[in-house]
Amino acid sequence: MSWPGRLSEVADDLLTARALNRAVLARQLLLDRSSLPVPQAVEAVAGLQTQYAPSGYIALWSRLAGFRRADLTEALHAGAVVQSWAMRCTIHMASAADHPVLCAAVREARRAWWRRTVIGRQEVTEDDLVAAAGAVRGYLAAGPLKQAEIQRRLAEDGFGKAVWPGVQLWVELVRVPPAGTWEQPRAHLYGLAPDPDPEPDVAAARAHLVRRYLRGFGPASTKDVASFCGWTVTEARAVLAGMELRRFRDESGGELLDVPDAPLPDPEMPAPVRFIGRWEAILLAHARRAQVLPEQHRGKVFSTTMPRSVPTFLVDGQVAGTWRFDEERAAVGWEPFAPLPASAVVEVAAEAERLTEFHRAG
Repeated sequence: MSWPGRLSEVADDLLTARALNRAVLARQLLLDRSSLPVPQAVEAVAGLQTQYAPSGYIALWSRLAGFRRADLTEALHAGAVVQSWAMRCTIHMASAADHPVLCAAVREARRAWWRRTVIGRQEVTEDDLVAAAGAVRGYLAAGPLKQAEIQRRLAEDGFGKAVWPGVQLWVELVRVPPAGTWEQPRAHLYGLAPDPDPEPDVAAARAHLVRRYLRGFGPASTKDVASFCGWTVTEARAVLAGMELRRFRDESGGELLDVPDAPLPDPEMPAPVRFIGRWEAILLAHARRAQVLPEQHRGKVFSTTMPRSVPTFLVDGQVAGTWRFDEERAAVGWEPFAPLPASAVVEVAAEAERLTEFHRAG
């Protein structure tokens, strides 16, 4: 695995916001499109958040040279990439190799969160969830089923509506294509995840997840690690304590941690225009230090009045506006938050035209 750009000369342990911005962009394959195969690219960026399935396709188009929609669809059908409730109880794509390890790393934390926030408040107990999980395994033994059919069978077997979301924390389910693809975005067809053999060691799995995160988003704070993994800060600190790490400090003096061999690109390295989709992980709280999304624009991308985030584009490594594909015109339209330099307008327009062709392609 290589990243673009030369290593910067780190005179001390201070990393500026711009240095962190370029580090995250490089590790997320957004400074130079990569030639990695799809499963390895998904691993390199620590998985893809795909509440809206087409966002995974946009993410890889922006990161991989020559990427075609069929490349990801074929990987999903082949099982080389799987889609599940793997991280923070949101839908993610992960490689088949990573999936059981990531599940082992976060399983207990997710169940603990459910115990704290749901159990006892919706007339459902942990015993109910264990029993319902066993029932769901039985339903899916013969093959995938749609969510509505699973819920219907649960109701017939006497389980209340509140068990369905929690069941996914007591039995590992995957979304089965063609559901959850570009052509059929709704990820409502479920199957059983293969049983890993052997079952991953939990401590090793947690360290693996942290390495994935730091390789994809580092350098990062302990709080950032906890936020990404869905752990408490105490849990994250315990995992980090057993790892060999580099240490830096940010401009406010906070500690940043990193894996030993991950490069830090020159902070002055140019960042090309990139278009990204809804719920892009580099815009979320665990990557806030990189300032890919300027704080004055956060409310324009994520809002309690909107059911989902909006697609955006980057100029010089930061969100500079929004875009959408106009079905009537069959073209990508874009709107900056503020006037752009003439050179950036040309670059954004050219990238929008390339994305238009990607949408039009079969």
